[in-house]
Formats: sequence, C-alpha cells, structure tokens
Amino acid sequence: MPQDTLKLPELALVVLIGSTGAGKSTFARRLFRPTEIVSSDTCRGLVADDENSLDATNDAFDLLHYWVSKRLKRGRLTVVDATNVRAEDRKGLVALARQHHCLPVAVVLDVPDAVAAERNRQRPDRQGLKPHVIANHRRLLRQSLRSLKAEGFRQVVHLRGVEEVDAVQTIRRDPLYSNRQAETGPFDIIGDIHGCYRELCELLGKLGYEVLPEEVLDARDLGVRVVRSTPPPGPLPSGRGGAQRIHSIQDLSSEEQANVAEEGASVSPSPGGEGAGGWGNRKVVFLGDLVDRGPASPQVLRLVMSMVRDGLALCVPGNHDIKLLRHLNGKNVSLTHGLAETVAQLAGETPAFKEQVRLFLDGLVSHYVLDGGRLVVTHAGMPEAMQGRGSGAVRSFALFGETTGEIDEFGLPVRYAWAADYRGRATVVYGHTPVPEPEWLNNTIDIDTGCVFGGRLTALRYPERALVTVPAHEVYCEPSRPLRSAKLQLGDAPDEPAALTKLKLGATAQQQHDDLLDIRDVTGKQLINTRLLNTVTIREENAVAALEVMSRFALNPKWLLYLPPTMSPTETSELPDLLEHPAEAFAYYQRQGVARVVCEEKHMGSRVVVVLGKDEAAIQRRLGVVGEGLGKCYTRTGRNFFTDETLEAAFLARLRDALTAAGFWEKFATDWVCLDAELLPWSAKAQELVKNQYAAVAAAAGAALPQAEAALAQAAARGLDGAAALLARTSARRDAATHYADAYRRYCWPVQSLDDLKLAPFHLLATEGHTYFDRDHAWHMETLRALSLADPRLLRATPYRVVDLTSLTEVEAAIEWWTDLTHGGGEGMVVKPYDFIPTTGRSLVQPALKCRGREYLRIIYGPDYLLPGNLERLRQRNIKGKRNLALREFSLGVEGLERFVAGQPLRLVHQCVFGVLALESEPIDPRL
Repeated sequence: MPQDTLKLPELALVVLIGSTGAGKSTFARRLFRPTEIVSSDTCRGLVADDENSLDATNDAFDLLHYWVSKRLKRGRLTVVDATNVRAEDRKGLVALARQHHCLPVAVVLDVPDAVAAERNRQRPDRQGLKPHVIANHRRLLRQSLRSLKAEGFRQVVHLRGVEEVDAVQTIRRDPLYSNRQAETGPFDIIGDIHGCYRELCELLGKLGYEVLPEEVLDARDLGVRVVRSTPPPGPLPSGRGGAQRIHSIQDLSSEEQANVAEEGASVSPSPGGEGAGGWGNRKVVFLGDLVDRGPASPQVLRLVMSMVRDGLALCVPGNHDIKLLRHLNGKNVSLTHGLAETVAQLAGETPAFKEQVRLFLDGLVSHYVLDGGRLVVTHAGMPEAMQGRGSGAVRSFALFGETTGEIDEFGLPVRYAWAADYRGRATVVYGHTPVPEPEWLNNTIDIDTGCVFGGRLTALRYPERALVTVPAHEVYCEPSRPLRSAKLQLGDAPDEPAALTKLKLGATAQQQHDDLLDIRDVTGKQLINTRLLNTVTIREENAVAALEVMSRFALNPKWLLYLPPTMSPTETSELPDLLEHPAEAFAYYQRQGVARVVCEEKHMGSRVVVVLGKDEAAIQRRLGVVGEGLGKCYTRTGRNFFTDETLEAAFLARLRDALTAAGFWEKFATDWVCLDAELLPWSAKAQELVKNQYAAVAAAAGAALPQAEAALAQAAARGLDGAAALLARTSARRDAATHYADAYRRYCWPVQSLDDLKLAPFHLLATEGHTYFDRDHAWHMETLRALSLADPRLLRATPYRVVDLTSLTEVEAAIEWWTDLTHGGGEGMVVKPYDFIPTTGRSLVQPALKCRGREYLRIIYGPDYLLPGNLERLRQRNIKGKRNLALREFSLGVEGLERFVAGQPLRLVHQCVFGVLALESEPIDPRL
C-alpha cells in the first residue's frame, strides 16, 4: 500500500531525482515550504531571464550550489528540484551536505516515460523537447538506483509510479537524535569519571541526590534505585549574573558518608520538588569516559545506566566508552589506556550485564543540544558549525576533538584549541582533556579535572553556572602529562617583563584570551542583539569614528564595562521665557503608563563611571588588569577622567575606604563595584572648555557690549532713527551676558587637591554576580545616600523625591521644588520612571528626561537665547532623534554590563560599549 507520510530528518538535503516531467516541482510545492525549494529552473531564470536557457546551465548550477550551501550553513532543510539523474550532478550536492554535516536524502520519482512525455506536451515552454531526452533521463535514473547508497545518501525513498508519488500527502520531520532542545533543565553536568565510583557517589550527594541500593529480581535489574533527597545546602547564583564560580571541595562529613552506598546503588528523585524548572526537575548529564583507569568501572556503569533508564540523566559517549564498545562487539582493540583494567573488572560480571552495557553504549548520541539551543553537552567539544548536526565528522570531533598533527614533549597529540576560536551562542560544556581548574573561555568550559589522576571530580550546575567538586581519594593512575596549572609561577619566566609574568600568574584563560581584540568585531555595519531593543544597528561610518576615539584616547578596554547613555530633554514648554518645564516630563511618562517617577537634582558636573576594586587583587581577578591601580574613573567616551595619577590614586583609595567604612563589600558580597555618578566641579574636567569657550564669550561681551551701549546711547540722544530700539536690544544683550557669566561660574571652582572634588553617585550599576537594573531608582538613591554618609567630604548624596503622577498635589510640589532649585542657581532635575526598566506592556520608555532651568540653558544655547525671536526659533527643536538615540544607547549599556556580569568574553562586552561610542557620532544636535 502506498505510503501517505514521508519521514525525513528535520535537517537534511533532500535531492529530488527524476526525468523531466516526472512531477518533481509539483511534488516539492505540495509538500515543502516555498523557501525550502531550490530549483534549477528558477536559477536559470535568475541568471538568464529564461528558465529553459540551457546555455545558462553552468551559471545556474553555480548559483544553485551557493544557495544550497547558505541554507545548509544556517541549518535549514533544503530541497533541490532538478533532474539529478547523473551521478556527477549529485556528487557536488552530497559534498555540500557533508561539508555542513547534514544528512543527504534521495527522493526518486520514478514515473513511466509516457506520463512524463504527456506532461511536457502540456507545457508551452517544453514544446521543443526531443523524445529521446526523457528516455535518456529514465535510463540514467535506473542506473542510479543501484549506487545512491554508495554515493553517500543516508536515506533513499523510491516512489514507483504516479500512484505512489501522489499518495504522499505529508512530510514528517523527525528531530535529530542530538536535538533535545525541549529539555530546559536545570541540569547537573558531570565530567569524566573513569571508574571513580566512590567520588561519583560523593559528588551526587553534594548535588543533593541520595544513593540507595535496590533488590535485584531478574537479569534486567541493575540493583539501583533513584531518589533526589533534598536541595544541596547553600544558595546558588541565578539569573544573568552567572559568572560566579563556586567550589565545594571540602571532605564529606561522616554523616554524609554514611548515606553513600558502596555498590549496586543508584540515584532517584524524591516525589515533589520545587515545580517546573526547580530542584525536583533537575537532571544529571554525564559527559562520557565513564570507564577505564579507575577502580570501579562496572559500578559506575550500573549507576549511570540506571539514571538514564529512569529518565533522570542523559549521557554522551567518551572515546574510552566507544573503545570498550568495540571490544564488546568483538573487535580487535588494544587493551591500553586503562581498557585492560575495565575488561578485568567486567570479567566477574554476568553475560547479561555485559550485553546491557554493550547496548547502552551503542545507543549513546555524540552530543546533545539542550535548553532551546542555549546549551551543548559533549565529551571533547563541539564547534558551532557542528552543533545539532549529524555526520561522522561530528561524532569524531565529539569523541576526540581535533589535533594539530604535532606531538608534545610527553608524546601526546597537541590538541587544536577550538574553544579559543569559539563564537557560538550556545554554552558548550565538555571534558576529555584533564585540566587542574575549570575555566570559562568564550562561553565554553572543560570540567574534566582529572579525578582518576588524583585531581577532582567536577559538576557544573546549569543554568546557575556553579561548580561543585569533590577531591579524589587517591591517584588511581599516573597521567602521561602532569596534571598541573598552565599558568606560570613567578619564577617560571625570569626573563619576561614583570607585568606580563604577573598577568600570566593571576589571569584566567578568558582574560588572557581577551588581551587581543579583533578589529573585525567592531568595523563595518554591526547588528547587536540586546535584551531590551532586540537589534541595534551601528552604521559603518559611525563605527569608523568610534574606532578612532577608542584606539587613540580610551582606556584599556578591560576597564570599560559600561558607557552611560545620552539623555533626552523634555518636550518644549509653551510657558513664557521657558524652554523646558517638568510638566512635559510628567506628561510623557503618564502617556507611557508610568504612574510614579523619581525626580533627582541634576548636578552640573562631569558624568563619570567608576569601576573600583576592594584591592588590586580584586581588579586582577575580575577584570584581568594588572598594575593599573584600584580602579578607574572614566568619562562617557571611555577616557580617563584624571590626568594627574597621584590625584587619581588618592581619589580611588579614599572612595574605597568609604565603601569599606560603610560595610559595602560585606553587604553586597563583592570585592568590586561599578557606579554611575557625577564628579564635581564641572571645571575639574572642562577647564579648557570654560576658559576658551565660555569665559572667552563672557569676556568679549563684557568688553564690547558696554562700549556699544554707550555709543548707541549717544546716538539715541541725538535722535537717530532706530538707535533707541538698537540700544534696548544691546542693553538686553549686556544683561544676558552678565547672567551667562553668572550661570557658568556657579559650576566652577579651583581644584587644588582631593578635598576640592565631590562625587555624587546615583546608580549602583553592578557588583560581583549582580546588576541592579531590577531595583527601582528610590532604592538606588537610598543605597547611595547611606554610602555618602561614610565620607561626606568626598561623597554627595543626591536630593530626590518620589512623585505619584496621579496626585496633583505631589506633581505641583515637584514643580515648585524644580522652580526653587533653578531660581537658586541649580541646573535643574532629572525625571526617571520609578522602576529602572518599567514594564508597562508598551515599548521601551525613556530611562530619564532632563529638565533644565532657564538660566542654566544660557550655557547651552548662548547668552541671547531668551531674546525676542531666538526662543521662538528654539521651540521648533526636534527631540525625536535624541530620544531614539537615548533608547538605543541605554539598551546597549544594559546589555554590555549584563554580559560582563554573566562572564561573557570581553569582545561581546566591548561590542556594546563600542556601539554606544559609535552612536555618539550620529548627527544629533549636541545642545539637546
């Protein structure tokens, strides 16, 4: 009976084979998406404007192969609609499938010549087709049927006649064995065990599982039972701040050891749990190399097999496991590298158990893609291009990794450092190569810590990114390569510069890798994915401008965790003599569905970001920066605020001491902090700007306008036509110049020492393992006010008030407060939504709006901005571009800092920081 459903792998290259007129195009359109079909006729039309142009065949198939390659690279099922009756035509397609680790599938549409001929006669574009063409196609097709498997097609579907072709009504896309994306965890991922059963039981105990024996009733039983006892003690990190590393290497207590069964035990979950995604749903993932070298490989196999059987664990194979499988399959394998010990240990087991082991190992999949594609688990590693794919090359890489072809001094192959080049989205957790300490590198981590060699057995808790380890009880096998740190000790490189040696001593693998950034990551058009705005586009010309600034003037990129966004002003006020007023800010947030706002006094200083460590060791540990001090205070463009190193060191040390006195480090369980602040006075950084621009304008006005006023007064006294009006305007300009000078002088005072500086922090941005974008602005204000009390001579608490926008009384009081501030010479205030990132159900709202006072705006728009005609013209200013810019920069700033706290590579953090700097070169009126 003809089949009505065609089963295909979800990722495959489907090659339709049939003579012209066999119905391939109709078959493809009926069963596949239009975007999945790559047709040779379509390609001819694209290159020659004629789908039947045979002289365009070579160009058409060049395009077809390019098109197919791009789809397969992106992991898209692709259908090739062409005759494909010649082996040489199919050879290139099979090669493309192999290149992209996809399964090639042949679907043969074998219809009678008469049917094909009749279909061609009904097509106006095929009237000139010669009869022998169909016969030749059919002959070649028949010859091909015998060789398709040998050519490399993993699946061949032969549809004989029109009835079988038409009977197929649906396509069932079967997930690949490695596709477990629907399983979201959480997971406990355990590295190479190598027969270390005792340590495995202890590690499971630390993870919160209980090991229990079970009665064996028949040959199928493994003598195991699986229970999860209680969640492990102590809090685990969660959320995006997952860079924190936790080690639990203390010996088990005697009470804990009493819960560990000696043999024939397993792990089982207790009923209940913490709900979806909680403790009760955790699953263990074993990374292979269960056997060899250690003392109890059969016991390890029983434990792992029982957990997999009961759905409490996943397991991928290691190279040692596959070698054991070959032995159990009767292959002639050398009993080296620990296999002899495993074979001897298995000698006492029953044939039934050994058959269970053989079937279990034979069914293991090379790797798994989990949690919606966010996690890949494998034995030896997995480049992005191979993830979720199926081929011999994929399986080989998963088992052995890749070598350079060289041999090291211990006679072992030198492995290709694939993780150093990895740029994939998924976290890759692997083992295979023993390391003394698991370290993150480009979102990958090797957790084989050499337990069998006397090291430790390690588990990674996902998504918490917490490491849990137990020490080996003894050295079960001496390693061929010493299990020691790759980091140099101070005495290892006496001829190298001290700073470089120190860096190698303290820096992580990721920090050392981040020493060199790739210019290709920041040049050209960039599309940056962010949590808040999906994609932010950086134009090529803006990237060039940012590269100039970053390469010539900015700090070491490792300091630049965050660049603050620009801030938009309010809409233009219609009130007399006012360009900005709080009523417009309040109205904006009300329209956006924000019920409460925080109004903060706006300091006239320099916007700075402060990155500070408890000590230099903290900076070295977290940032990988050596010999550059306790921290840095930098501007919105990434430049160092201080030019005097002595003053900078004193400022940072005093700020550190204030944090210490306030108990900040203990309260937030951190040894570093990132603050957003204003540093006063404005003249401390803008001295040259004040002298050359503002003071020069005031001096020129003060010198010229009184003389002009005196001359015009004489002219007016003589009754010259128009002199009185011009005199009035000149007098108004002189008064405006006086107010202008008064305005900027309020924000300037000489800086002779540290006592002349004031820091006004207003955002606590991040500490170890946390960002604080989830805290409201009132929390930030109060937290930093308490900090300011520790050193009021250096730190200034920012006055603020919370305003309920539904209360007319509170709104009016806030407007009066702003009026008093600005009449008293203050710059104005900043209005922010109460929540740092409001969730109003609408699009992202402005993170802040500045509302500047009447006199302060003289500094921005010039002394004469309030004179007749000028203010009316300024009311036409367009703030739309400024607001769009502020949102993009805000989303990039949040994204970059969250990436840093989550332990992402510097290039991904720097991408966001660089993006903010690039956006600053957009043509937006800087006065806004």
